[in-house]
Amino acid sequence: MTEQVDSASQARLVAGGRGAVVPAADVRTYYDKPVIKEPVWTWEIPWYVWTGGIAGGSAVLTGIATVTGHVALAQVARRIGTAATVPSPVLLVMDLGRPERFHHMLRVLKPTSPMSVGSWTLMLFSAAQGGGWLLAELGWFPRLRALADVAAGVLGTIMATYTAVLFADTAVPVWHEARRELPFAFAAGAATAAGAASWLAAGDEVGGPARRLAVGAAVVELAVVEGMRRRLGDLAEPYEREDAGRFATAARWLTAAGATLSAIGRGRRMVRVLGAGALLAGSLCERWAVYRAGFISARDPRYTVGPQRARADAGRGA
Repeated sequence: MTEQVDSASQARLVAGGRGAVVPAADVRTYYDKPVIKEPVWTWEIPWYVWTGGIAGGSAVLTGIATVTGHVALAQVARRIGTAATVPSPVLLVMDLGRPERFHHMLRVLKPTSPMSVGSWTLMLFSAAQGGGWLLAELGWFPRLRALADVAAGVLGTIMATYTAVLFADTAVPVWHEARRELPFAFAAGAATAAGAASWLAAGDEVGGPARRLAVGAAVVELAVVEGMRRRLGDLAEPYEREDAGRFATAARWLTAAGATLSAIGRGRRMVRVLGAGALLAGSLCERWAVYRAGFISARDPRYTVGPQRARADAGRGA
């Protein structure tokens, strides 16, 4: 995909008025400046979304494995969830720039703010996940450990998806317009990565349920992302441009290859390593694709004006 969108694509993005009465508009802004500013988030955010997704997904897997009697798998998933939880607050604080800013976000709880809910979720989830892991490793207070696992599992669902709501709750076109699919894509990606990590660590005998979770979630993730691109239409172009396009292509191929290897590679260590590794890498690349596509759409006014013009036309036609 070239840097510049061709004129036909631009005409589809920003159709002027209805029918042939008004010609397609050439979107220009003062001094060709973007309509909105690019996000201020830095490189730590896609990594945070990835590690937080693995942590949340692993906490849910821990609960499911415990309930279904897969105690050994639950132990592995709990350890992976804890390992993925450790860097998450570090990455978030690094993005904020100063540690006290994270503390400031905890001074109030605003249910209508995804960032406020996410900050509190991260804090409570880290405590539950870390506490459950410590009690399990020491073999102390099994009832309290089970309670911590339940809390981590419930909070894990929020950990895996609140970042999608955070992305969608911005003015960035390719994030806001994808608000219907992003939570499902992030949830499926978290389940894919968590299942792959547990399968990789536990092996085929213990990690069978994790392998099946990874394969199923990978298929769902591919379907949701493809559905999102089709629904967005021309607005999905940032996902195919520049580095976002490279990440999106890598994510598609890695996830598909990883799911295939995981489905057929049971019992072979090398295939397990390659399959789980591809699923983990594909999950990470998909988050980088979403992250970078937001920057591309923010700096091009066509992606901001196009959806607004479409909604205005739809309102006049109603």
